[in-house]
Amino acid sequence: MSSSDNCEGQSALKEEMNKKVKEQKIVVDELSNLKKSRRVYIQQRNSNIFFLADRSQTLSSCRKELDNLKRVLQDM
Repeated sequence: MSSSDNCEGQSALKEEMNKKVKEQKIVVDELSNLKKSRRVYIQQRNSNIFFLADRSQTLSSCRKELDNLKRVLQDM
């Protein structure tokens, strides 16, 4: 593998991480702006099943995920 191939791979990986960070920011913003009475559902991993979830806990975990994604992107 040449250095240009490695550089392109790194660039593609950074683009993918940027995309994930943007998506997660949108999720956090949407959850933050929901009315307190709205229901939130989370999707079971690797499944099409959704379960009722606590809005504040879901928002908290999404914020943590966003922080983790930002940290990984900065370390690249």
